[in-house]
Amino acid sequence: MSIWDEIKGSFKSGTALTRLMYINAAIFILIKIIEVIGVLAASPALAPTIISYLSVPASVGALLSKPWTPLTYMFTHQGFIHLLFNLLWLWWFGKIFLSYLDQRKLVSLYIMGGLAGALLYIAVFNIFPAFADTVHVSIALGASASVMALVIATAVYLPEMELHLLFFGRVKLKYLALITFLITSVFDFSVNTGGKIAHIGGALMGMAYGYGLKNGKDIGAWINSIIDFFVTLFRPGKKMKVTYKKAGAGFDAKQAKTDYDYNTVKAERQKAVDHILDKISKGGYDSLTREEKEILFSESQKKG
Repeated sequence: MSIWDEIKGSFKSGTALTRLMYINAAIFILIKIIEVIGVLAASPALAPTIISYLSVPASVGALLSKPWTPLTYMFTHQGFIHLLFNLLWLWWFGKIFLSYLDQRKLVSLYIMGGLAGALLYIAVFNIFPAFADTVHVSIALGASASVMALVIATAVYLPEMELHLLFFGRVKLKYLALITFLITSVFDFSVNTGGKIAHIGGALMGMAYGYGLKNGKDIGAWINSIIDFFVTLFRPGKKMKVTYKKAGAGFDAKQAKTDYDYNTVKAERQKAVDHILDKISKGGYDSLTREEKEILFSESQKKG
């Protein structure tokens, strides 16, 4: 099997987290290949032109001519360090997120965080006079707003969770997220101001998303509905039959179910998991019953 076949197989069988990382890396590599082609062809403006078509502009006029950029910018990186740190934080917090919540929520949170970052960036640059001279040439790119949304949402949902950090020992997730936000979004605000504004937009969305989940509301469900629509649009055919095994005594035999039946059971189970996680945030893991611990462990195995 070739490396390319392994990559395709990993993408198809991987989690949503894996796919998000692959998409970011693939676009970065493509941009670098275009840069090489531009140098060899004596066309150094080739790569910057491609980047300008993927990055979100601060100018409303430019945005109207490139309405896809609030989505594409959150997958676009020009510098390797920028990409590396975003992927590392996406991986770390994405793994925590998927240990307690499902992949669809991760995707919707990533997209909503990026959109919120782009919206705040455009709004601030067009409202405040400090940016009057740069609004027509400023662009934003990178997954930082999406990653910040993930960091904050995870910390809001699991504030008391502790991570063991080298040199620092055990640190609660809420404090780690706060420090991360301050360092990347507030300190040295005059440097990369547009990027920091986008970070703040992502953080605000992450906070809203996290509190929504704690209150039993998925404010990103509409994103998944749009994705489902386009997937169905480009994959016409009969309803898929899903075979699965129900958990618990008396449900050992596999049963074929329609999508509707399967999703109904899945939604009920997710509601039970949300209730368990709420108990953890209030009383800790030891407050769970044996059955609740078994359910949580079973779900974490599915989503890991």
